[in-house]
Amino acid sequence: MQAPDHYRTLTAPATGFYRDRGSKFLAYGWAVWRESEIREKLDFLRKEHPKARHFCYAWRLGTDGTRFRANDDGEPSGTAGRPILGQIDSAGLTNVMVAVVRYFGGTLLGAQGLIEAYKTSAKDALEGATTEERLVEEILSIDFPYPAMNAVMTLVKKTQPNVLQQTFEATPRLVVALRKAQVAAFFGELEKIDGVQVETAEE
Repeated sequence: MQAPDHYRTLTAPATGFYRDRGSKFLAYGWAVWRESEIREKLDFLRKEHPKARHFCYAWRLGTDGTRFRANDDGEPSGTAGRPILGQIDSAGLTNVMVAVVRYFGGTLLGAQGLIEAYKTSAKDALEGATTEERLVEEILSIDFPYPAMNAVMTLVKKTQPNVLQQTFEATPRLVVALRKAQVAAFFGELEKIDGVQVETAEE
């Protein structure tokens, strides 16, 4: 099955809140792209809330959404991270983390109470969040001889990739960003033009 060439993520930080029998649950949502960013956000929350009891979180990364983690941070297994992750998935988001900071109110809530609290606070943050759909693009570097320029430029005009760079030296080069779903067909057309060399490039 082909991976989707679009995904939905947050466009701005989001917050949510839930209270139950004295315990307060403060939810924070962010768009993130690397695990290092997730660690930075958690460090930030621990400094912001030095008296909080738990910092439970979940995240999902990647344009195909296959990388994820749910952490209960000392709460009973499955009562915090998984409900948070469930709300990320219900919202259809990736490249997102949600952390919920708990201030203990002195009364034990039980497993069901905790599940409801972490789920509801995460849901409150994401329901109020602004999101956007982004395309998954592939960067291509295209080298070609001058006699092939007209054919290459005609194809580029037809396909309409985002042209990131173009140089016309000894060997002309174009660097373009193209929607992933269009890459195979674009490659196929380029292969029909003599002397063209194509490589995938890093952003």
